[in-house]
Amino acid sequence: MNLCLDFGNTLCKAALFDKDQLVDRFSFPAEQALQAVEDIIDTYSPSKAILSSVINHDTAINTLLADKCAYFHVLNEHSALPVVNAYASPGTLGMDRVALAVAAQHHYPGRNCLVISIGTAITYNFITHNKFFRGGAISPGLRLRFESLNTQTDKLPLIEEIGYVQLLGYDTESSIKSGVINGIAGELNYFIDEYEQTYENLAVIITGGNLSFFENKIKKQIFADPKFLFKGLNLILDYNA
Repeated sequence: MNLCLDFGNTLCKAALFDKDQLVDRFSFPAEQALQAVEDIIDTYSPSKAILSSVINHDTAINTLLADKCAYFHVLNEHSALPVVNAYASPGTLGMDRVALAVAAQHHYPGRNCLVISIGTAITYNFITHNKFFRGGAISPGLRLRFESLNTQTDKLPLIEEIGYVQLLGYDTESSIKSGVINGIAGELNYFIDEYEQTYENLAVIITGGNLSFFENKIKKQIFADPKFLFKGLNLILDYNA
């Protein structure tokens, strides 16, 4: 069994695979990560593990994984990949974007792919039909936009619950919701339109923790897959083991 770990800016997440079949998923805050990973290992006894992290996590987790698993790999810019990393500054590239690229070319072979991950940040990741990861774009995600309106102004409140969102905001809270949610939806549709006009035979995959807020706001045909990052990590783990 493979253990795939994705430590992001908001939460740490884990998934267990039996070959290519997802068995279970978990999420936990960074301060509980060491205990959570130890509990997962004790319960499932994975033979292989991979860690993709964009945070400064507790290095004791690496030691634990190396001790308890027959094979442990930290995803980094030197990892062997089944795609070509053509990013101009690979040392600054978030490894989660690499995993998305790997998943895209495995599941949509021979196609140009745009993978959009909607989380703390929104990343647009373009992979060519011949397996070159070229880059894309990064913009603030849902929570960052709400927080910036609150912290960079004197009187705008922090929106905690999203709920129903309409086009016409009737008070300050609903106006913020409309601006942020519909603004992101407009951004998503713009990028998809531009990529479709530029690249033929394009597959668009949407994933990330805030996928559910926007899945139905996209006008084009897309493939929605909340497990896409984990699928990429699992592929990279098997490729390196």
